Amino acid sequence: MNLPQELIDFLPSRTPQAWVDQALAHPEELLIDHANCEKKAASTALNLMFRYVDKPDLLQKMSRLAREELRHFEQVTALMQRRGVTYRGLSASHYAQRLRQHVRTTEPGRLVDTLIIGAFIEARSCERFACLAPHLDEELGDFYRSLLKSEARHYRDYLSLARQYADGPIDQRIAEFAVIEAQAMVEDDSDFRFHSGTVIS
Repeated sequence: MNLPQELIDFLPSRTPQAWVDQALAHPEELLIDHANCEKKAASTALNLMFRYVDKPDLLQKMSRLAREELRHFEQVTALMQRRGVTYRGLSASHYAQRLRQHVRTTEPGRLVDTLIIGAFIEARSCERFACLAPHLDEELGDFYRSLLKSEARHYRDYLSLARQYADGPIDQRIAEFAVIEAQAMVEDDSDFRFHSGTVIS
């Protein structure tokens, strides 16, 4: 995988081949849910901008991130249109919910946890793009490889902001969420999604 080593080290586990096989067996759902993920990522960044108006560095980085995620959404939906894939509603995966249910309710813990989760989601997305790219047709594989740089930067931005706004070291909190994220990757899911765990038939 053509990924930064620190991103590989940050994730607690690798995506299993079984998920890659399921992705290749569900090409339409892969693209539709990828589009949904880009839209949700932009929404998360905008929500942080509205909630934390007193943090200039966060505002600047989240503004850039939201623009990039919306651009990716446009690129995915354009690719879908060329392939005759209709954009439609899909139920969300349980991955983000499994992480967010552990967010603290008081500040700055709430913000720090949200940013750490953002780092894990972006890092996992990046890793999955890299896992998929070698198995896809040239157009889609090249597109997924083109996303790696920006997704890796998003992971770094979230992590650096978490460290900046914490009231102390966050390594222990990152380690706690790493355990949660690793578990989310092996939890049973009823439907394939970009961030699904083990899909049961």
